Order: sequence, then C-alpha cells, then structure tokens
Amino acid sequence: MTILGTEKVEGWQAQLDLEFGLSHKKTILTQRRHSGPLTIQRPFYPEGDVCHLYILHPPGGVVASDSLTINVQAQANSAALITTPAATKFYRSDGATARQTVNIKVAEGATFEWVPQETIMYEGAKVRSDICVELAANARFMGWEVQVLGRPAANEGFATGEVHLNWLIYRAEQLFYQERIKLDARAFMARWGLNNHSALGTLFVYPVLPAHLAAVQELIGEQSGRGVTLIDNLLICRALDERADRLRGFFQQVWALLRPEVLQRSACEPRIWAT
Repeated sequence: MTILGTEKVEGWQAQLDLEFGLSHKKTILTQRRHSGPLTIQRPFYPEGDVCHLYILHPPGGVVASDSLTINVQAQANSAALITTPAATKFYRSDGATARQTVNIKVAEGATFEWVPQETIMYEGAKVRSDICVELAANARFMGWEVQVLGRPAANEGFATGEVHLNWLIYRAEQLFYQERIKLDARAFMARWGLNNHSALGTLFVYPVLPAHLAAVQELIGEQSGRGVTLIDNLLICRALDERADRLRGFFQQVWALLRPEVLQRSACEPRIWAT
C-alpha cells in the first residue's frame, strides 16, 4: 500500500519517519528517523495530551529531481497533529520531476491531523505528489492539501509546468478512495479546470455523519468556489480561490467546525498559523 518512487533520480533525497504512541495518557513521539534535509521542531502540547509537530525543510524549496518522503505512524489511541511553519515551494524545473510522498498509518482508536500550510508550484515546475492514508476501522482523520500554481503577487501564472496530485485512502486495509489530478497550463486556464484560480485545495474528514455534511453546507452558503460531498462516512471538501490565504482560512473554518464533533476535541489552532 505504501507509495514509494522507484525512478532513479539525482538531487536531494530526504526522508522523515515518525511514530506517535500513547504514554501515561499523553501522546509522545516514540520514534524519529531522518536522512537528508527534512526534520522537525520539538513537539508542542497546547492541548495537554495531543502532540503538535512542525515539519521543517531547511533548504526552503524543492528543485527538479529532489525527493521528499514522509512516513507517519499513529499508534493505537494516540492523538497527533502535523503542520508546517511556512509554505512549501517547488521551483521551476529543468525537465526533471520533483517528488513529494506522504504515507500515513492511523491505528485503532488513534486520531491524526495532517494540516500543512500551502504548497507553491512555481511556473515551470514539474511535480508529483502522492499521499497515502491507511485508516484502521475505528481511526479518525482530518487532513488537507492546498496548492498554489504560480505566484499571483508577482504576476506569475502557470503557463508552463505540470503537477500530478494523487490521493489514496484505505479503510480497514481496503482501498476506499482514489484520486488523481493532472494540472498544467490548459487545466489552469480552462473553464472546466481552475479557470485561472491560482489556489486549489482538498480536505478530508473521517468518520462523519450526514449532520456534519449539512453543517459544512451551511457554512459554505452561497460562497462560490466551495463544495462538499459525503462518500459513505468520508467527507470531501474542495475549494478554488484567487488567494491561498483565503482558501486556507476556509479550510480552517471547516476544521474548527468539525473537530469537536468528529475528533471530540475543541479547536486548538497551532500557534504557527497566527504568524
């Protein structure tokens, strides 16, 4: 089930392996291994028992042929949240592809939140992003990815480049949801695509009830560029916007709305979100 690239490449090859476990009613980081320029800050505990962790990529940007791999295991009954202190940046490519692979396993009774800040794809970038989430039957998960194509503030669009975004979600060892998105200049400009919106994002919440879907629909109201659906008990929320901060702000609203009901925890934003 784990997604790992097999293509021989040159460039930075970074890997980060993290494992969370419950100890004396508090989630701790039980294992941490890293190679290459990918590491973490020390854990924070703003909620007392939930482990908040920030992933760091010291080079500040990803270039062609670089590969980042993050493997996370949340052991039984643990509760952890991972975010990033700033946007991840993928720079213009000379022809080779940059890769990001995230593998998340959430055990029985565990809660895990994957809520990074946005990923910026510079014009001309060639990127493949694979996210694989494996959920035990009674696991709980909230996660999102926000992508920005080009740099609108610098009047840069996405006239060249190619981005592949892939999600795999397993439930009780069975493939439950699969998504593949290809973004290029045509998709960026087309009405059937992004229609020149530079920011797009997808948010997943599991497990949810129809009442949670109704609550998010009420939050969206008449806003354009926002949508939500329910597949069995997996909620999928999508958004398009001209500004990444506004899109991420919307996802944070959904997160704050559903966290108390789905995860049984009040909304406690990582302090880095306010900087």
